[in-house]
Amino acid sequence: MRLGVLDVGSNTVHLLVVDAHEGARPLPAFSHKAEMRLADHLDDKDRLSAEGEALLRDFVDEAVQIGEDKGVEDLVAFATSAVRDAANGEAVLERIRADKGIDIRALSGEEEARLTFLAVRRWFGWSSGRLLVVDIGGGSLEVASGIDEEPDVAFSLPLGAGRLTRDRFTADPPPPEEVRSLRRHVRAEIARRVGDVSRYGPADHAVATSKTFKQLARIAGAAPSAEGPYQRRVLAGDDLTEWAGKLAAMPSAERAALPGVSERRAPQLLAGAIVADAAMDLFELSELEICPWALREGLILRRLDMMTTG
Repeated sequence: MRLGVLDVGSNTVHLLVVDAHEGARPLPAFSHKAEMRLADHLDDKDRLSAEGEALLRDFVDEAVQIGEDKGVEDLVAFATSAVRDAANGEAVLERIRADKGIDIRALSGEEEARLTFLAVRRWFGWSSGRLLVVDIGGGSLEVASGIDEEPDVAFSLPLGAGRLTRDRFTADPPPPEEVRSLRRHVRAEIARRVGDVSRYGPADHAVATSKTFKQLARIAGAAPSAEGPYQRRVLAGDDLTEWAGKLAAMPSAERAALPGVSERRAPQLLAGAIVADAAMDLFELSELEICPWALREGLILRRLDMMTTG
């Protein structure tokens, strides 16, 4: 069947059309996305602004039209931290449901972590043993660990690269004291949850997903995306620590000139590197392998599972 997935993220709103069948991997057929940065449209009361809601509604209209043109039989829509954390987020989604007939559901942070874990498990298979999965988004950090398709532990922390850049940095590049302050904050937040993961034992395979990790791996020497999804890509902890220091001294324009780094995401790459470095250190990970599948694919796989067992 042809399935559409509408992903309302903190940075990007993305419609992915895939051909999905029982027992087969989902095959991307069409992609349409916009760098909407909904998190930047929150006012001082953490409410999504009228402008932000209008941008989202316009994209939903486009997605519906594209879905019809591409023969989508089923459209799944979800929102992550920017809408989930907005004081009026559910009211905005309810208006879209009523006006557009599209049921966009705000996923909890734990749901994000569990669905991403499912995607990683399916990508690497049972031979990977106990998985530890780390995902840095625009608004949150998700962590999950387990030996099955359902993780033993899954949680979300408000440590997204976009959120931290917006809330903690005042200049480009930020002053050293702000970098140190963010580093302390991030490490304290992650350290509180290390025991939740470590009590199940060490991971056999540590994996990262998300644009942030892909860009960090790329600047550290991983293969470019043009070489395809089956090329093995890893991010070594020593390389990451070195690059976190380098990025702290670079303005965004200089970061954007690095291989694989987009101009729009360059401002938040430093915060992402600080979170990634803290996670690797506190979870005692020497390297992370980059997985091309993440939340969207996890949702597709879960939808297919429900259809075949329903």
